[in-house]
Order: sequence, then C-alpha cells, then structure tokens
Amino acid sequence: MSELWRLSASEMVRQMAAGEVTSRELVEAHLARIDAVNPRVNAVVRVLRDEALKAAGDADRKRWEGARLGSLHGVPFTIKDCIDVAGLPTTWGSAVLAEAISPVDAPVVEKMRAAGAIPIGRTNLPDFAMRPSTDSSLYGLTRNPWDHDRTAGGSSGGDAAALASGMTPIGLGSDLGGSLRNPANACGIVSVRPSAGRVPIAQQVPGPDQHISNQLMNVQGPMARTVADVRLVLETIIGAHPKDPWAIDAPLVGKPIPSPIRVAVLTTLPGAPLESAVADAVRGAADALANAGYDVVEACPPRYEEAIETWGQIIVGDQRFGAEGVLPLLSPDTLRYFNFYLDGVPPFASSFEMSEALIRRHAIAMEWSAFQEDHPIILGPTWTRVTPGHGYDLEAGSLAGLLETIRPVTPANLLGLPSVCVPSRLDPATGLPIGVLVGGRRFREDICLDAAAIIEAAAGVATPIDPRF
Repeated sequence: MSELWRLSASEMVRQMAAGEVTSRELVEAHLARIDAVNPRVNAVVRVLRDEALKAAGDADRKRWEGARLGSLHGVPFTIKDCIDVAGLPTTWGSAVLAEAISPVDAPVVEKMRAAGAIPIGRTNLPDFAMRPSTDSSLYGLTRNPWDHDRTAGGSSGGDAAALASGMTPIGLGSDLGGSLRNPANACGIVSVRPSAGRVPIAQQVPGPDQHISNQLMNVQGPMARTVADVRLVLETIIGAHPKDPWAIDAPLVGKPIPSPIRVAVLTTLPGAPLESAVADAVRGAADALANAGYDVVEACPPRYEEAIETWGQIIVGDQRFGAEGVLPLLSPDTLRYFNFYLDGVPPFASSFEMSEALIRRHAIAMEWSAFQEDHPIILGPTWTRVTPGHGYDLEAGSLAGLLETIRPVTPANLLGLPSVCVPSRLDPATGLPIGVLVGGRRFREDICLDAAAIIEAAAGVATPIDPRF
C-alpha cells in the first residue's frame, strides 16, 4: 500500500473499478506520504485527515452498494489555499485571512466532489497569490522537490511540489499571470490554463467582487503528473455554473482540424533571449511533434511584445484601484514585489487610457486569432531560463528584470487562451525539469492536450520523485 501514491489518477480510477484497491487505501497512502515528505517540502499547509478518511469510507461503501459513481470516485486531491472550501479558511497565504472561513465550496471544488473526488489537503501559495515564487508569510517557504535551493514557482507552487513528490495525484490551482504554469515548469508536472469562460469561478473570501483584470484574465484549473490526468480533471470541472455568470457549457473536443496541423515554434523570443537549455527543450518538443506528423514551422504570433506589455498595463492599472487599502496588508516581500509593477507601469491617467488598453487587447486578440487560423498550435518556452533559486523574483530588481524570465506565460492570460505546460526534458547541467507551453485557440484545449501528450511521451520526465535533499 505504501507505493500507491505513485499511481496516476487515471490508474487509481481503473484499479478501484477492478477491485484491486480501495479509496481508503489510496487516501491512507497519500496521508502517509504527506507525513513522510511534507516536513521537508512544506507544500501541504492543512491536512484534511479525518474528513478524507471518512469520505474514503463512504466512497468505498457506495461502490460496494452498486451506487452510480462519478469519474473521479474515491480519488484524493489537494486545493490551493485561495480556492474556497466549505468550512475551512481561505487564507491566501496571509495571516490577515488566517481565520476567514468560507461558507461554501468554490464551483471547481463542488464539481470535484460531485465526481467523487476527495479533498485531502490545502496547499501553499505566496501572499495573495501575487508572486511567481511560493513563500508565504503565514506558512513559510515551499521547496522544490528536485532541488531545495530552487523555487517551486508560483503562485500554485504548493500543489506543484506536492504533485512532484507524490503527496497528491491532482491539484487545483489558479492563473492570472502564469500561476498554474510557472510551478508546473519548475516542478516537472503538467498543468493547463483553461480558456476564459471554460471553468467556473466564484470567490467568497475575501469577497465576491473582482477587479476587471481578474474578470478578464484569471482562471482556475487542474494540475497533475500526466497529460491524461489533466484532461480527466478538466473534463470534470468545465461547464456553466449558476455562481459564475460568464462560464459556459462547451464541449471539450472541437471540430476536427485538417492534417497536418501546423505548429508555430518559438525558439527565440522578441525582447528576451532564451538560455540554451530552454531553447533545446523547445526544439526537442518540436521534433517530437514533427515526428508525429505535425507541420512544424518557426513563427512568432503578431504583436508578441505588445501583448506582454498590455497584460502588465491592464493588471497594474486595474489593481491600483483600491490599492491603498491593500498595501498595508502585504508582507514586506510581497510589497516589494508589487512595487516592481507599480514602479514599472504608470497608472492610468484617466478612464480613456483604460479604454485604450482594452481596445488594444481586442486588436491583439483579433490578430492572434487570424494567425492561429493558419497555426492552430503555438509551441514555446514557459520561462526563458532554467528554474532559478528562491527569491529570484525579488532579486530581479524591476518589472523588466522579472518579466525577462516569466514573459512567455502572459499572452495567454491577456487573450483568454488555453495554454498547457508539459515537461520537455531535464537540463543536462542541473538535472532540473524544463517545461514548454502548448497553446491554442480559445476552447481548443483538446488539441493542446493532444500535442502535449506526444511531447510528454518523447520527453520521459517522470514524477513523483523523492525530494532530493
């Protein structure tokens, strides 16, 4: 039983259906794994031991009684601590919200429970999910299982580190500026930033009101160790929900695209060089797709740098609204990070400037849409360099310095597009995983996941691992 934590979620579903393992055995194995490795990694900040064991017993009883079962019946999962879970605090990694109890589940948690999945823990994130590195003033630093001196990424770094070290088979995270894909890249796991409107969002803590930038660009989505598991969870959590007025019902699989599907590959980026190991990882992924019959060409989407600049302008211009009340709540490190944005992007002088930024966003989206008609898949790096050390985002010294690393993740947020991060190789020098991004048109996660599965098979980067420290 001690090795059950190594199974994928899909394999857990199969083995439970075949009577080879029980939900209780799976939950107990993961709780034991958390006990064994979490003290070194600090990824899981609240263990739901009693609740999970009870839910597992109930799941097993329903199976024995022949009840109708959901797609993830009896499978454990973890939840980022900025996603509401009924009866538990939604802390956002901050002591200010340490006792902020949510009265209800977020829609994604509700959908996971309806499918029979069992929450076993809450995972770490930086204060208010603001940094691409996971260091919380409430819970402390999350360490990367591949190297304790390297960042686990952020802001969904707790789930990524828990997945990579075998503490959970599934994680739920969020992504306003790369927060699902940054940690997936750092920890060698898989995640998808779903299309805007694909997965419902509703927040009770700290409140239901959302900034315009959050309404336009923030999503919640799945993290797992395999592309197949990410697809399985995505199928579970998509769709309309009464608490989200913008989420819609749309099939996960779209119309067939004539073969060969053309892939635009970015081995160089406008405005920032790629480290050689990262460029090699992109080329390796491109070779895997070419060998599978895709039409692979070097091409860059239009107005790439402008998309990154516009993302930053809308985020900062919008987040300045009400900032005076928020800034005193931030930890010193988070405030320093936030000031990079405040110093690097001027405030909107008027509502006209905000309108101009939103008009520019629409114009960029139109040009990308035309580009993707001929290039249904865009393949590129997740970060411009191999995963750096803790605090790299504070050491950058400026917004420009920070964006030099994370810039590839931001266009998908600006434009509401799907983006899958999948490991492509291990860096020969450090042994650290390097992920690539597979992007597509809105609501075409299916073709992104298809391509990511080919890259995954060629790469052979396997998790879970024992923490290497």
